[in-house]
Amino acid sequence: MLALSLGASGVAAVISFTGVLTSAKPISGQTAVIVGSRAPGRPWLDLAWQLFAVVTALVPVALVGHFLVRGQESFRSIGFDLRDRVRDLGRGTAIAAVIGGAGLLFYLGAHATGTNLTVDPSQLPDYWWRIPILVLVSAQNAILEEVIVLGYLNHRLDQLGWSVRQATATSALLRGSYHLYQGLGGFAGNVIMGVIFTYLYRRWGRIMPLVVAHTLIDTGALIGATYLLGKVSWLPG
Repeated sequence: MLALSLGASGVAAVISFTGVLTSAKPISGQTAVIVGSRAPGRPWLDLAWQLFAVVTALVPVALVGHFLVRGQESFRSIGFDLRDRVRDLGRGTAIAAVIGGAGLLFYLGAHATGTNLTVDPSQLPDYWWRIPILVLVSAQNAILEEVIVLGYLNHRLDQLGWSVRQATATSALLRGSYHLYQGLGGFAGNVIMGVIFTYLYRRWGRIMPLVVAHTLIDTGALIGATYLLGKVSWLPG
């Protein structure tokens, strides 16, 4: 499962960061783009590619559902359902407010010390579908990461008899690994986020609040950067 999804992304991020370290440019002088155009100057083809990328990225989530069903379980086993949607929404919004604000400060600090690339969350051209695509990408990232790295991985490691500490460290380090393309700040920040998310998942027995939080954090970052990057002095760009 990991080789088909975020485990492979972690290896790719390590290779990418190796390229950053061996470049003549300083780390903070290089840019990491999260969402870019896939067909510049051809809006309908670009839109088709963006939708294709979102859908195909979620295939491993469907595979997780298949494996759970084979084990006589379901997405409910990891709390990925709408049974408690009001409480999930409230909890997710509160988490997003705290983690999102802290994450921005962490990024600014890491960039200032030269250990993080300049992150350009979105380079999509100004088409009518730009904002909807950014919201879809945010939701896709949240579902993919929280279902696989938070819910499914911890669930399976528990079944294999791993301790809570071992499972938490594995999940958090994996989360950090595929963000390494952003720099050491992106790695460290996401490891911390992974520890917090794992604690909350185990406390509540549900990943839905964390899916909500992750979606809101990414949506705020992608849309916020679209309108603020290059227009405010405090945001590197």
